[in-house]
Amino acid sequence: MVSPYVGHESQVSGVEEHRLVGGKGDGMRLFLVRNGKGLEFTVSADRCADISRLSFRGLNMSHFAACGYVAPAYYDGVENGFLKSFTVGFLTTCGLNAVGIPCDDAGERLPLHGTVGNIPAEQVWWEKDEKEIRLHAVIKDQALGAHKLLMKRTVGCSLEENSFYVEDVIENEGDTEYPAMILYHMNMGYPLLSEKSEVYIPSTDVKPRTEHAAEDMDTWMKMLPPQPGFEEQCYFHSFDKDGVAAIYNPDIDQGLVIRFDPESLPYFTEWKMMGCRDYVLGLEPGNCHPDGRDRMRAEGGLTILQPGESVRYHVDVAMIAGRDQWNAVRGKS
Repeated sequence: MVSPYVGHESQVSGVEEHRLVGGKGDGMRLFLVRNGKGLEFTVSADRCADISRLSFRGLNMSHFAACGYVAPAYYDGVENGFLKSFTVGFLTTCGLNAVGIPCDDAGERLPLHGTVGNIPAEQVWWEKDEKEIRLHAVIKDQALGAHKLLMKRTVGCSLEENSFYVEDVIENEGDTEYPAMILYHMNMGYPLLSEKSEVYIPSTDVKPRTEHAAEDMDTWMKMLPPQPGFEEQCYFHSFDKDGVAAIYNPDIDQGLVIRFDPESLPYFTEWKMMGCRDYVLGLEPGNCHPDGRDRMRAEGGLTILQPGESVRYHVDVAMIAGRDQWNAVRGKS
């Protein structure tokens, strides 16, 4: 029911569709979602219905890469060409045919982080009730003589509290079995991210991805100011029960917490990139690690979908307002 104080419901909350004009993002469809309590985010319909921007109470929470918005027509699917259009944003979906470094697997040459993040949604629509806004998208990662994966995505935003979720159903519409890989590449940026930021990942085990990461194993949770020429460091986390990762910056007295089911998303990657202008912390639940599909297959960790089979994934994000909420996330009084 619309309040008698309000003319149009968008005065308080809702969804507005915009189109970009100019540059490499020209013509891209963007859906601005607002819950009326300080939470705002933008869903990029032409980039897998990913979340390109996230803000809370007027402050930016996510990283936005130097390339800015890049329409899928500019996607370069050769080797590391993905980086040319890697807007980063709050959420970039990696998959569905591949996640991680370019590799050869089962007769396919696979590019960095797969193709789905550069595929426009076939359909996008939204609905709203008294409790939440739900934006729906249908994305087809399919080709002639190749894999035929369908992803149905729902991005839900609460109207009662400052939280949202991403839920995906991935189905194999082909006639042969095929891997379905997904990594929720969630990216924290300034001013949420700074050397003052506190990071909380209550994992049961942490492993460095490389020897370079191992050199700073004792400070994987410590953020740095921007460093010239910084080489990325990745850490793999394991969880027994609840999957949780959170960040809080006392300078802005805000943060966020990511929650996921480690049974369905058993891999979690922390991407620590403290470079100048490439200043981002990735908190990334997934059904795989980012070392390539060939490695996942060799380790016996690939999710394989039979024809007609589907799988569902769900990730929750809640905003943190104040030290008390931050302490509650960490179980401290």
